[in-house]
Amino acid sequence: MTISNNQQVTNVVDLNNVSFSWSKDAEPTLEIKHLSIPKAHHTFIKGPSGCGKSTLLSLLTGINSAQQGQVEVLGTDLTQLSSRHRDRFRADYIGYIFQQFNLLPYLSVVENVVLPCQFSSLRKKNVTTNLDDKAKELLDRLHLSKTLLNKPVIELSIGQQQRVAAARALMGDPKIIIADEPTSALDFDNRTAFIELLMDQATQAEATLVFVSHDPTLEPLFKRSIQLQEINTAGGHL
Repeated sequence: MTISNNQQVTNVVDLNNVSFSWSKDAEPTLEIKHLSIPKAHHTFIKGPSGCGKSTLLSLLTGINSAQQGQVEVLGTDLTQLSSRHRDRFRADYIGYIFQQFNLLPYLSVVENVVLPCQFSSLRKKNVTTNLDDKAKELLDRLHLSKTLLNKPVIELSIGQQQRVAAARALMGDPKIIIADEPTSALDFDNRTAFIELLMDQATQAEATLVFVSHDPTLEPLFKRSIQLQEINTAGGHL
C-alpha cells in the first residue's frame, strides 16, 4: 500500500483520544488524549516496566488496533485498516527492533538483514544496489565483523545479534525506526555506542526514530523524551 500526500505529513505519529484494552471486560491499558512525534525526530519514550510502553508500540506498528480514537502514522489512521493492511503498512514503512530481536536463528547474518526486502517490494525498490551488498554495508557501519556475515545468527553474541537486528530494521530505508528495549542486555558503554550508531543511520536515512526504554540513563542521548506515565491516564498499566 502507498501513503497519500506523504510530503505534507509533518508529524509521523499523531494519537488522539486513544483507548486500548486487551479484552472487552478489562480496564484500559492505554488511555492517551494526545501524542505527536515530528518527522525525522529522535524521540525517547520512558517509563518503568509495566507502564504500557510495549502496548503503545503495538498500536504504532499496527500489531494491535485501538478500540477508540485515532492512531495516525504517516498520515494513515491505522484503526481504519484491516489486520492484513496493517501488516502490509508495517512491512513497507516501519523498521522494528524487537526487545528479543526476533531473528531467524538458522539463517545467516546477511539473510536475516535482507528479509524486509523479501516481504516488501517497496523497501526492495528503495535499495538501489544488490541486496546482499546493502546488507553488508549496513553491518559494516554498525561495526559487525566481516567474518560473521555468513554465519548463522544463533552463533553470534547478544551484542552482535543486536547489530544484525538494527541493520534489518534499517534495510530498505523505512520511514520509521521503532526500537523496543533493544539494549537491555548490554552494559552502559555498549548501550551508548549502539544508540549513537542507530541515530546516525536513522539520520542518514531521514527516518524517524522512536526508542522505548525503562532505563533513564539513556535519556540524555535524545533531544526529546516523553514520560509515558504522564500521558497515559489508564488506571491499569500492563
